[in-house]
This record gives sequence, structure tokens and C-alpha cells, in this order.
Amino acid sequence: MMQDIWRNATWACLPYKDVTSRGVFLGDNPFDFAVPVLYTQLSVAALVAASLQFILTPLGESAFISQMLTGIVLGPSILGKDEVLADTIYPGRSMYTIRTIGAFASMLFMFIVGVKMDLSMVTKSGKKALVIGLCAFFLPLMLSTTLAYTLKRKVTLEPNLYESLIQIAVFQSSSSFHVIACLLADLNLLNSELGRLATSSSMVSGLCSWIWLLVSFMVRQNIIITKKNTFPLAALSVAGMLLIIICIMRPILLWMIRQTTKRKQLKESYMFSIFLMILTCSLLGDIVGIHFVLGPMILGLTVPDGWPLGSAIVDKLESYVSLILLPTYYVLTCGNLDIFSLNLKTTGIVELLALSSFLGKVIGTMLPSLYCKMPIMDSLCLGLIMSTQGITDVINLQIGILLFVIDNESYNAIAVTFILMTGIIAPIVKILYNPSKRYMSFRRRRTIQHTMPNEELRLLACIFHQNSTPSLINLLEVSNPMTKSPICFYAVHLMELQGRSAPILVAHQQGKRSSIHSNHSEHIINAFWRYEQHNLGKVTVHPFTAIAPYTTMHDEICNLALEKRVSMVIIPFHKHWTLHGSEECDKHIKAVNFKILKNVPCSVGILVDKETLSGRNSGGSKPLYSIGMIFLEGPDDREALAYAMRMAEHPNVSLTVIRLVQPNKKSTELDCDMIKRFRMSNIQQKHHIYKERVVKDCVEMINVIKLLENHYELILVGRQHESNSSLFMGLTLWNEYPELGYLGDMLVSSESDWEVSVLVVQQQTFEGEDMPEGFKLLMEDAFSVNGSISSDTKLCPNSHKTI
Repeated sequence: MMQDIWRNATWACLPYKDVTSRGVFLGDNPFDFAVPVLYTQLSVAALVAASLQFILTPLGESAFISQMLTGIVLGPSILGKDEVLADTIYPGRSMYTIRTIGAFASMLFMFIVGVKMDLSMVTKSGKKALVIGLCAFFLPLMLSTTLAYTLKRKVTLEPNLYESLIQIAVFQSSSSFHVIACLLADLNLLNSELGRLATSSSMVSGLCSWIWLLVSFMVRQNIIITKKNTFPLAALSVAGMLLIIICIMRPILLWMIRQTTKRKQLKESYMFSIFLMILTCSLLGDIVGIHFVLGPMILGLTVPDGWPLGSAIVDKLESYVSLILLPTYYVLTCGNLDIFSLNLKTTGIVELLALSSFLGKVIGTMLPSLYCKMPIMDSLCLGLIMSTQGITDVINLQIGILLFVIDNESYNAIAVTFILMTGIIAPIVKILYNPSKRYMSFRRRRTIQHTMPNEELRLLACIFHQNSTPSLINLLEVSNPMTKSPICFYAVHLMELQGRSAPILVAHQQGKRSSIHSNHSEHIINAFWRYEQHNLGKVTVHPFTAIAPYTTMHDEICNLALEKRVSMVIIPFHKHWTLHGSEECDKHIKAVNFKILKNVPCSVGILVDKETLSGRNSGGSKPLYSIGMIFLEGPDDREALAYAMRMAEHPNVSLTVIRLVQPNKKSTELDCDMIKRFRMSNIQQKHHIYKERVVKDCVEMINVIKLLENHYELILVGRQHESNSSLFMGLTLWNEYPELGYLGDMLVSSESDWEVSVLVVQQQTFEGEDMPEGFKLLMEDAFSVNGSISSDTKLCPNSHKTI
């Protein structure tokens, strides 16, 4: 016998004709066979979930909302009302199969949740995150349970609701780290200041919630259901399971990591062994009396997150589980949910408990946040984020139904509450909190031009690939670090977030191994530290490893630049030139670069390395670096010239500044002053040259620039110029790389055969500050709706370019 998930009816066990059909052309109806029905169920659920997510994501909704709505759409509320459709896609005889698939999906999902969690965050959380996490758990628990006790005494309730009201209050008060981390990822806030505090705080509150629920479930199962005091024996059994996982399975996983580090790839036999461990832990969980999904989650917690094992597991499993299997689980969770036939009194009481829990979480989060002098709007957004609930909370509800802690009617009301609360909270947070405002509202000048001559110069370099290290070290060398004007250099190795939910920023210290993440950056760190050793008193290097998703990686750089008071951030161009002349393009780096250019609170330099900088050697009396600078007009050109003037003080650098002047156009006073400063400071330096060339159109300008070909190792140019200038007439529509500006694009485009590295400079911009209109249009064209690089950035072919 089995139960229909939609009509709550009882079915007799009806066998299928066979597992697979011979095909419609031989007279078989595919829906009379088990496998076609299963494939249809998986496909329909996945398709509806993907369609809803496509529609709701631009509105700021998380994936949880689209998946829960999938269950409602396919359930008795909408499509399930059609009995023919329900009997065809979800016949009663298929329930054993589909419930098994749903249980398997939830088991694998909870294992992935465990893999992505880093329990060390609890110990690393500061006092602020610890207090917020504890308050966000205990205050709503106290408010909601107090209200539940009051309702039980003052209001006449149905018997089932009366018995489960306290448990409902506990469920409403619980929270989950994974749910909050997923919401932050959906809102692109993981790397923001608020996102970091939310992940740390949710780890504390989520751990408290899981411990509380686990103990509650064990007490319920072993005392109330069995009517015997078997809790001590059950606790010992759970402890035995933990010992098996920690003392047997974890050492095997660590051995796999050591072997994978050598082989660089996870063997299929290792994945097979991990699957066996998952199934074993699920079986052990059922044997000792906890739910079968909790054992795999505990196993996942013992898997070291990130590369090589955690990232490989997540990479192989997450898409298949989340996009294919999990939507079916949501259909099952909403199998009895008909939103049009909910009991209004039960739903109202559940909503009242949800409101009290919500207020408790918001107040419990805001009070310590405001005490720590966080802005009121930020503390409100943090409280809203900490109030969201998702898939792990739904799984807890399913466990509650299994143990008769709550009834189906209460479950349906709670599920609707989850959808309403999270569906309202996510768009509100997206509207209220914009991390980039923090950077753009910073009004103090952080540029090389405004750095005092004898002041420490602070630079920050982004490193995506190890190959960029030699050119950055040589750029650091020509930046002329001196004892009277030292350079504080922050080197940030940026890596994509894989195999974990929360981003991480590791500050490396010389002579001390920070963590396992040091392995990924070891060669980069050692190279910069060796350079520091050879330039003691002139250069101070601070290496970091930042692991973050590409969508929010720029926040890591902007935060660090703001906190460290950096004057310029140096970012690598997304195309890399190898020794063989081939190019490798990375669209993710291009998207990160655009976001840094738009948001960073200081100047930016885009380094296009064509192996000319990294091929130089130190030593000797002749100038080692021949540097050129093309000056037109504007703040970016002044910033580039200020940087070039600092380079010119290096004894092994020769600098040539070529100023392009338009006839009958008066230069600004700021431009003239900058040029005058350069000429006065280098008037007696024979290896520094200043030239002026009068050009009236783009043809003459290109001819002048062509004369510079292959005479320099590095050329500096400003990024933004007026698009309506006659010098750029005809060039504005053919900009292949908008991030490089018109001049940089001419030097680097695919039609250019120049063998010279280029540094494109953008001076710090402020919110509301005027930007050349042409670049406003280019920046708008370069970004699509979701913030990634549009494929239409390149408007026309580049066959016209002859440089």
C-alpha cells in the first residue's frame, strides 16, 4: 500500500508492465513503464525550476523560492488539480521510486552542505560575530516559545496544533549557515563587509540550531515515541558513529588529499569510495536513531573544504544534485500543499509565531550591531539576512513529520511562511544594501599624483596566474622604491571559490605557514618575499590569498584597497601573451577588471604584459628600462605622468614623454602644470626626453604613435579621453577593449603587432564625478544585466586597424 502525494489517497501496490518500454511504434505506452515515468518526473521538475529561477533571479529572489514554487506549481495547488496529468506524470505506483530518488537527493545535498562548511570559522569569528550569532538564536527562541506557551493557555487550538505549537516555535527560530551563504551568493554579497559578518554570525547561530534540533529529535524519538528512557544509549551510539567518521573515514579522506595533491586530479576510485562512505554514514544514522541525512552531513564536515578534495566533490556533484535531483525533492515536500485549502486559523497562528521569530532575529541582530556602531541601515539588512530560511529548514521539517513532532497541516503552513518571508526579504536587501556605495562615497584622494614625494607609496597588485609575478616584480622595481620614499606593496593572489560556501582572505606572514591555502600561492609569495629581502628598507611586501566567486571578487580588492589606504591597484589584462605569441583569454578576469575599474576607491592601472617587462635583468650601468608616456589631456593622463615621473627617478630608467597637442585648442591649467613639473624636474637629465607633436586628426595621431614602435619596454597611457575629440573621430566605434581606452586599445588590439607592455592608468573617480560621455556608453555596453561582460562589446571587426 502507498499514499498519493497529492490526493492523500491510499493505493494498492500496482506493478508496472516492465522497467522500460519497447517504444510507441510497437504499441507501448511509455507511461506504463517505470523508467520513462521517472525520467519524465525528473525532467519536468528540473525544467519548471529552471524556468522559474530564470524569471525570478532578476527580481532578487533566491534559488530556494523558485524551487519551492516548483513544488507548488506541480502540486495540488495548480497542475496537480488535473487528475489526468497527475495520474500520468505522478501515478501512485511510482511513489516508492520517486521518494527514494528524493531521499537520495536530500542525502547528497546535505553531504555537500557539510563539505562547504568550515567549522573553523566558529573559532575564528570575532566577538562581534559571536555575540550577533548567539543573540540571533536565543532571542527569537525565547520570544517565539514564550508566545507559543501563551497561545496554548489563552487560545482554543486544534489537538494536533496544540501538541506541536512549541516545536513549531523552535522550527521558526532555527537558522542555517548554508541558507544564508546561498542567499548572499545569489545577491552577490558574499565578499562585502556585511556578507562576511553575516557568514560568520550565521555559522554560530546555525551550529546552535543544529545542536538544539539534534538533541530535540533524539529526545523525541527515544523518550516520547518509544516510551522508554533510551536516550543515554542513543547518545552513546551517536558518539560511536562520530568516532567511526573521525577516526576511520577522515584519515582515509586525508590520505586521498595527499595522493591527489601529487596527481593533480581526483581518481574515480576515490569518488567511488566517498560514495560508499556517504551511504554507510546514512545507514549508521538510521541505525543509531538520527535521521539518515544527518550522518552524511557530519561526514561532509570532516572533509577539508576547498582544493583538492572538497572542490572536486562539489564540482562533480553539486550541479547534478541541485539542478536535476533536488527539484524532485521539492515536489515531494509540497506534495500535500494546496495553498487554496489551508486552514486559516492554523495558518494565522503559525504566521504569528513566524512574525515573533522574525522580530526576535532582527532585534537580536540589530542590538549588538548598533552597539558596535554599525550604520542602522546595514544592521537592518544584516537582521533581514539572518532571518531567512531555506532548504535545510525544510529538511528539518520533514524530520519533524517523520517523528510526529508536527502534523501535515502545520507543516504546510510553515512551508508557506518560509516562502513568504524569504521571498520578501531577499528583494528588500537587494534594494537597501549596495556595497559599492561604501567605496564611491569615499571622498579622500588616493592617487599617485596626490601622494607626497617623501611619503610611503602604497600599491596593490591583483594576481590571477603565477605567470604575472615576474612582470609585477619588474614593475615594482621601476616604480623606484627608495629609503626616503618606500613602497608598501600588497600582493593579492585571487582564486575562484570552489568547494566551500564562504569566501576567505588569508594574510600570509613570513616564516609562518598560515593555512593549507598557502600551498596555492607558495611560489608567488616566495618570489615577492625574495624581492623584499633584496630591498630591505625600500619595499615592504604583504601577500594575501583571496578565495572568492568571480561575481564578487572585486569587493575583496575594493575592501582591501580602502582599508590599507592604497594609492593604486594594478590589475592584469585578461589576455595573456606567451613566449610563442599566442593569447589566452579569460572572460571572468575581464568581468572582475571592469568591476574594479568601476568601484575601487583609488587609482587603477591595467598592466598588459607582453613579456618585455619580465624579460629584463637587474644590474649594470646602462638604462635597463626604456619607458614611453603618451600625454593628451585629462586626469588619467596626469595620473599616468605622475607615475612615470616617479619611475624617472630610478637611475636605470630612461623616460620619453610625448605630448600630443591639437591646433587651436587650449590646454587646461592642470595639464600645463603637470607638464611643467616634469620638465623642471628633469631639465638636466639627458636620458629623459620631452617631445610635443601637433596632430589635428586620428590619422596624424596614429602616425606619430607608430614611430614609437619597438623602442620601449613599457608605455604608459591614460584610459579615458573625450570621445568627441577630432583625434578619436572614427575610433570610438571600433573599441575592441573598452577597459583600455582608445589609446590602450590601439596599442594592444588584435591587429597590433607591437611587442611592448602597456600600463593603462585611470585616476580615482568619485561618485557623481564627470566621466567622458564616450566612456559612459562603452561601460554601459560592456556590462550585461547581471554584471558580466556582454558578448556584444566588440561592435565591428578590427580589420581597419593599421598601427
